[in-house]
Amino acid sequence: MFDHEDALGGLGSNADLLVKLDSVHAALRERFPFLDRIACAIYDPRTDSLRNFLSSGPETPLAHYQAKLSESKSLLEIIEARRPRVVNDLAIFRDGRHDHTRKIGAAGYRASYTMPMYSRGEFFGFVFFNSFEQDVFSDEVLHQIDPFGHLISLTIIHDLSSLRTLLASVKTARDMMHARDSETGSHLDRMSRYARLIARGVAERHGLDDETIEHIFVFSPLHDVGKIGIPDDILLKAGKLNEAEFEQMKSHAGKGRELIDVMLGNFDLAKQPHIDVLRNIAELHHEAYDGSGYPHGRKGADIPIEARIVAVADVFDALTSRRPYKEAWSNDEAFALLRQLSGAKLDPDCVEVLIGNRAEVEEIQRCFGEDPLGA
Repeated sequence: MFDHEDALGGLGSNADLLVKLDSVHAALRERFPFLDRIACAIYDPRTDSLRNFLSSGPETPLAHYQAKLSESKSLLEIIEARRPRVVNDLAIFRDGRHDHTRKIGAAGYRASYTMPMYSRGEFFGFVFFNSFEQDVFSDEVLHQIDPFGHLISLTIIHDLSSLRTLLASVKTARDMMHARDSETGSHLDRMSRYARLIARGVAERHGLDDETIEHIFVFSPLHDVGKIGIPDDILLKAGKLNEAEFEQMKSHAGKGRELIDVMLGNFDLAKQPHIDVLRNIAELHHEAYDGSGYPHGRKGADIPIEARIVAVADVFDALTSRRPYKEAWSNDEAFALLRQLSGAKLDPDCVEVLIGNRAEVEEIQRCFGEDPLGA
């Protein structure tokens, strides 16, 4: 009576999205052995960036890949048509100018089926089905693949939406309690994208996949959520904090972890994959590479990489932002100080990645500049 095993039963679990994608891929390959790769890319409209997010199959040729959607005519055509696209012979893109086209071809893929993903009517990203064989995506095959593409899309949207609801709720609470805090929305936009930039740059060394990188990006704006518990006379003090005030300010790291745990319980997300990334960012982003930080005095590799990444992103944006008590530093001045702090307060690899990607840093600053009111 219970002999049948549901091949897609794992979709209702708390497994990583990649594990869920692998289960869908395995179920499809039983019917279509030629289906060699399924990949998902998600879109950030505020920076026009399309980023590789998940990939099931052989080692992805597009790991940690990011590109401007506006520069891909063929993908824009899919969005404009609001319909999927079949290419049964990828040789037509042999002379394509874009890296992703060349990398897919160089990896040996010969046919593709691309489905756009939408969330509440807004474009969200793409699901790609690829094969090493030509002419495999017939109408009959596509009719059977389509429901799986929508299933993948809904699974990704559901998982990410649950986390974003949590983040929005915590941020709203923080904004209500500290409307005068100098940490602006633009700061959070910038530092989260600096964090993603750094995470991509250190991904290979630290074994970060694209799903983890995306979670670092999503979670990093909550690094200072514990400041909800810091009195305004300390949080908003224009001058230097005295020793007692600084000790109380330092407590925001532990308070952040406590608040995150309460919120995770309230939203029933405590077992969500990658949720320790959020806990580590909130609690450990003030640990120093040389062990002189707080709250635990962790050192070097004992500090989770996500906390080391956020530390560099946060310090750099604080330096280059105008605040009531200081003017904004230039990028050159900030980079010089980051190099002084490298190996002492900050992770050297993370520092070098940020400094080595100046063009992308400046683009983030252009997209998310402070307005005249500092908002």
